[in-house]
Amino acid sequence: MMLTQVPQGINPLSTEQAQQFAQLAGSLSPIQQAWISGYLAATAQSGVVATAPAAAPVAAAAPLTVLYGSQTGNAKHIAADYAEAAKARGMDVKLVDMADFKPAKLKDEKFLTIIVSTYGEGEPPEPAEKLHAFLASKKAPKLDGVQVAVLGIGDSSYEFFCQTAVDFEDRLSALGAKVVHERAMFDVDYDDHTEGWINGALDVFEPELKAAAPAPGGNVVPMPGVAAAASVSQYSKKNPFAAEVSVVQKITGRDSTKDVRHVEISLDGSDLTYQAGDALGVYFHNDAAEVDAILEVLGVDGAAEAKLGDVTKSLRDLLIEDLELTQAYPTFAEKYGNATGDEKLIKLAEDKVLLRDYLEPRQIFDILRDHPHQIEPQALVDSLRKMQPRLYSIASSQSEVEDEVHLTVGVVEWDAFERGHLGGASGHLGRRADEGDSLRVFVESNNNFRLPQNPDTPTIMVGPGTGIAPFRAFLQEREAQEAEGKNWLFFGNPHFTQDFLYQVELQGYLKSGLLSKLDVAFSRDQAEKVYVQDRILENGEELFKWLEDGAHFYICGDANRMAKDVHAALLEVLKTHGGLNEEKAEEYLANLKDQKRYQRDVY
Repeated sequence: MMLTQVPQGINPLSTEQAQQFAQLAGSLSPIQQAWISGYLAATAQSGVVATAPAAAPVAAAAPLTVLYGSQTGNAKHIAADYAEAAKARGMDVKLVDMADFKPAKLKDEKFLTIIVSTYGEGEPPEPAEKLHAFLASKKAPKLDGVQVAVLGIGDSSYEFFCQTAVDFEDRLSALGAKVVHERAMFDVDYDDHTEGWINGALDVFEPELKAAAPAPGGNVVPMPGVAAAASVSQYSKKNPFAAEVSVVQKITGRDSTKDVRHVEISLDGSDLTYQAGDALGVYFHNDAAEVDAILEVLGVDGAAEAKLGDVTKSLRDLLIEDLELTQAYPTFAEKYGNATGDEKLIKLAEDKVLLRDYLEPRQIFDILRDHPHQIEPQALVDSLRKMQPRLYSIASSQSEVEDEVHLTVGVVEWDAFERGHLGGASGHLGRRADEGDSLRVFVESNNNFRLPQNPDTPTIMVGPGTGIAPFRAFLQEREAQEAEGKNWLFFGNPHFTQDFLYQVELQGYLKSGLLSKLDVAFSRDQAEKVYVQDRILENGEELFKWLEDGAHFYICGDANRMAKDVHAALLEVLKTHGGLNEEKAEEYLANLKDQKRYQRDVY
């Protein structure tokens, strides 16, 4: 309910005051809203009439600025741990999402830590793109006197492992910054390694920071985009909640080339909350039948115990519940080859190009079948890396479904080496999970994929395939808000009769008026393939008008092709209907990103 809709007699504000307050609140970030709330509460309790607060005095000494760029939340969590560790040492810290950092302010920094992931083939994550490009441009300032430490998160399965971290350190150094601590480059199983690097980096920064600004206690100043949640859940990636699967329903047709499942999970008994745009982290189980087959091939006793960190379990349970077996990665080939003395694997591991070609179509299951050896249970566990949770865009609004969370899961499957293969999480959720099964989950917030704060703002959503998931959540939330803003959805998939995900719901929203426009692209239903980017071009004139009227534009789905094709279509719309050249069109979209009006959740 909007403040202006509160009934007379309950709302103590005049109509004019309510309108003014709603206008102000709609322009504030979550941090600013929280600050204003606390300020007004304090003045109300003291009886002092609230006036415009005086500007806080500017600290004479520079704080330790922690800039993070995160695609899936890993870099964000490490940055938060780093900031808390610095605070515990009495240091002043400024924790900033790169998406909210003004690159021109870089010249004002003195003590800087960069914590960034690498996305795809050596690309920066979405929130880091602007700063990454700025550092490579002629606008980048000299940074003489700046002290910097860089930590990178990546996946060694990709060729350009932690390339973004390398880029940042190289460019900062070229601009005159001094690297004061050795760069870290951590793989996906980084949990056991970050504490040592954090302590080492803070050991370097601490003396100068404390000498420059002796303080009785540390302070972490979160910047826009890193607002603390109103209540922090006890459940997290490190401590997931054991949730119950309540519904697994196939939502593609019998003859579809895709198998997409609608999954509903109960959060009853937890304190987990989420917003539209967030993701759900899911720890899955590897296929027990596949694990048993591998144990037989290796001739290893699954009942034998082994340790993983501080946990001791049977080898079979560890392989099913805790270890990565569906994604192949270079370190396994190296460790397993050395543990078993397999000369072919050892030699293969020495050639990165050949090794990647070998790993690309295979799962760990396949490698063990290719190279069966009797191996000690502990040696096998030590060769593998911990299972990493998979993140799924949440397909529901908690305002609508309360203590549930919904997912839209496309089952990944393919045939290779004369046997079928399933993705880890998608195979578990889509094929093996039954109603009533337990599933370890946590919420991963995504402050860079949010509905407009003003519910009167129009939205344009592009979500082909399972990319529809967060927009189902957006529409549920807009309905719960009784939002007046128009909504336009572009959806695509191969066939109308087989692949129109959530068709009844979407047509219901169209009928009720919640959806102002629904444009679909079923690529295989006609001789010439038609995709969502084609529908964007066809509706270019109206789409440009929506953007000029303040619409927010969202994309969810495949990063490698779809998102790039949609971006190219947007540029074409701006050139054709906005009269802009290529440079000005790119600048237009960059400005939309800066205003949080062009947001992407791509994978």
